[in-house]
Amino acid sequence: MKKTYSLLLIGALFLGACSSESKKVKVKKPNVLFIAVDDLNNMIGPIDNFSNIKTPNFDRLAEMGVTFTNAHVQAPLCGPSRASIMTGLRPSKTGIYGMTPDNEIRREGNPATKDITFLPEYFQQNGYHTMGIGKLFHIHAPKNVFQESGGRVKGFGPYPKERFVWNGFGKGIKGIHGRTSTDWGAFPENDTLMPDHQSVNWVKERLQKSYEKPFFMGLGFLRVHVPLYVPQKWFNLYPLDKIETPPYKVDDLNDIPPVGMQINDLPMMPSTEWAKKSGEWKKIVQAYLACVSYIDYELGRVLDALENSKHADNTIIVLWSDHGYRLGEKGTFAKHALWETATKAPLFFAGPNLPKGKKIDAPVEMLSIYPTLLELSGLPAYSRNEGKSLVSIMQTNKEIKESYALTTFGMNNHAIKKDGFRFIQYEDGTQEFYDHKIDPNEWNNEASNTKYASKIEELKKYLPKDNAKWDAKSNYTFQPYFVEQKKRVNGAEKLPLEVIGTDR
Repeated sequence: MKKTYSLLLIGALFLGACSSESKKVKVKKPNVLFIAVDDLNNMIGPIDNFSNIKTPNFDRLAEMGVTFTNAHVQAPLCGPSRASIMTGLRPSKTGIYGMTPDNEIRREGNPATKDITFLPEYFQQNGYHTMGIGKLFHIHAPKNVFQESGGRVKGFGPYPKERFVWNGFGKGIKGIHGRTSTDWGAFPENDTLMPDHQSVNWVKERLQKSYEKPFFMGLGFLRVHVPLYVPQKWFNLYPLDKIETPPYKVDDLNDIPPVGMQINDLPMMPSTEWAKKSGEWKKIVQAYLACVSYIDYELGRVLDALENSKHADNTIIVLWSDHGYRLGEKGTFAKHALWETATKAPLFFAGPNLPKGKKIDAPVEMLSIYPTLLELSGLPAYSRNEGKSLVSIMQTNKEIKESYALTTFGMNNHAIKKDGFRFIQYEDGTQEFYDHKIDPNEWNNEASNTKYASKIEELKKYLPKDNAKWDAKSNYTFQPYFVEQKKRVNGAEKLPLEVIGTDR
C-alpha cells in the first residue's frame, strides 16, 4: 500500500511539474501574410459575383475566413489610401491627400507622421521577421521598412510596342491634365512574363523556408491597375456576348454639387458615352474581368504554397485593395470619387481563431487593418492607431450597429457610409445624400430632402474635427482641382505636371 501511495505521489508531483512548466511555454505568435491588390473592386465572386465572374481562389479565401462585403478605403486614390493603412492615420490627420514618395511619408516636416511606426515596423519591433515585395506603399516601401525586400518592378507593364486603344490623354490637355496608363487588350503571351507572377515566385520560395521568428510577409499585386493587359487565355473566359455592363444613367450627374463635378472631371479617361458609342464598353469590362481572374490565379498559387508549407496552420491572411474602380458608373472609368463604387473594396481575414465562411455586411474601414492584425497576433495595441480592431466584430458580431466608414478625397471633402446611407460633404459645405435601400446606384441626391434631415445631422457627427492642410510633399497634379486646392489652402507654388500611372 505504501509503495502504491509513493508511486501515486511521485506521479502527481511529475504531472504538477509538467503543468507548471507548460504554463511557462509561450504561445507561438502567428505569421502574417499581407496581400494588397491594386484597383480591385467588389465584382469578385464572394461579394458581387458580377457578370458570372470566375474567381475560384477568392471564393476559396472567403471560405477560409471572414469576408467584409462593405469595406471602404480612407481615400479613393492609391497613394493616400496606402499611406493611411500603413501609418494607421486618416488623411485628414496627416494631410497626405495625394501621391507622396514612400520615403517622404514619415519625415520631420509632417507633425503627424514624423515619429510614426509603420505597420511592418511594428511587427519587427515585436519580434517578427519582415519581408515584402511588390506594390505595398505607393511605390513599394520606404527604405529599410522591410528586413528583406524584393522591391517592385517599375510601372505597370509589361507593355506592347504601341497602345491598343487609348492614347492616355483622351480629351485632356497636355500640361494641365495627367496622362493615364488606361488601355486594354490581350498582352503578353503568357503569365510568366507578368511581374505579379515573379512576385508570387518570390513569396512561394520564402514560404518553403523555416524561420526562427514569426514572419510578416507583404505581397503587393500590380494588377488590376491599368493598363488592363493580361494574356489572351484570361480574356477567353469572358465572351463579349455574355458580358454585363454596370448600371448607368445618362443624366445621373445633374444633381451633383460643383466640387463633386470638379473632382469627377477626368477628360484623360474614357467616358461612358464614348465607350457606348465606340462599342468599347463591353471590351473594357471584359479586360477588367480578365485581369481579376488572372490575379485570382496568382492568389491561388500563394494559397497552395501556404497550404503545402509548415506555416499553414499558424498564419493570418489579410487581403485588401486600396480602392474600388468604376467601370462606367457615374460616367467614367476611374476611381477618383467619393461615391460607392470608388470607395468600396474587398477585405478578407483568415487564420487561427477566426470563423470560416463568414460574411459581414456592416461598413468597415481599411484603417482597421493595422489594429486588427495586432490584436489577432497577440501584440500590444498601438496607441497612435485611429482605426478600430475588427476582431470582436468577426468573432462575436459586437459593434456591428455602431460600425461606419469615413473616406476623404482632398482637404475637407468627406463621405460617410453608415446604416445603408451615404453622406458626402464637400469643402464648401455642399452635400450629397443617398439611401441605398431604395437607390443602390446613387442616382438621386436627397441632400435637400427634409425626410432625411435628421439622418444627415446624425452622420455629420462622424466628420473629422481636424482637417490638416496638404502635406508639403503630397501632390496630385493629375487633375487641376487638386493642384488648385493645395495652392489655395497652402499657398503652394504650382508644381510641374507629374505623369501619374504611366512611364511611357
